[in-house]
Amino acid sequence: MPRGPKGEKRPADVIGAAVMVGRIATGEIDDLTTEDGKNAAAVALGRMGGNARAAGMTAKKRKEIAKKAASARWKKSLVRAEEE
Repeated sequence: MPRGPKGEKRPADVIGAAVMVGRIATGEIDDLTTEDGKNAAAVALGRMGGNARAAGMTAKKRKEIAKKAASARWKKSLVRAEEE
């Protein structure tokens, strides 16, 4: 079965796609995407994954990652300030 741009399964033919849209519109099947077009199940798994990753790290490693992220954010804002 072909996959859409976000990896979702979709019907291979035009009629199958039209039937699927009709079923979603009538509520016969659920649309599994969020407002921004992401798969709702994948979003939920991503949230759980971040917590599991943090739980498996030492405090020192989490601190290193946080410092790196903060410096990247500040660097980005400093570059914008220089451009103005």
